[in-house]
Amino acid sequence: MNEIFFKSLENGEGLYQIKKATKGSAGFDLLAAIKNEISIDPGSTKLIPCGFSIQMPDGIEGQVRPRSGIALKNSVTVLNSPGTIDSDYRGEIAVILINHGKSIFSINRGMRIAQLVFINLPTVKLVESNSLDSTERGSGGFGSTGV
Repeated sequence: MNEIFFKSLENGEGLYQIKKATKGSAGFDLLAAIKNEISIDPGSTKLIPCGFSIQMPDGIEGQVRPRSGIALKNSVTVLNSPGTIDSDYRGEIAVILINHGKSIFSINRGMRIAQLVFINLPTVKLVESNSLDSTERGSGGFGSTGV
């Protein structure tokens, strides 16, 4: 088991016991570490601080992912989904939310706004080559296999 350390920041004091919603949950809830309510207008984005920083071992990536309920009910999601947190980043975890809906979306302190999933990364070495093996698909992409 990999150990990932977290440090509560001033704006996250009293807010966190970082945990998963259920035993089977893949992600850890990310909470809004804000003093006052933040509103996101339709078509707008906001960076929402989460009040903690982390230290991960090399070979681990943190992925910030949307919460399905907020996406379904409010059309609000993580803009750069999944947002990548690199193992050498030590700044505050924050979430870029975008409102694709037609109504203003309000966020209050402690609201669960996203989730954080940790992924093991493979060790990869990119090797330049003058040719690549051919496949049945070839260079077809962006819907080339149908809907």
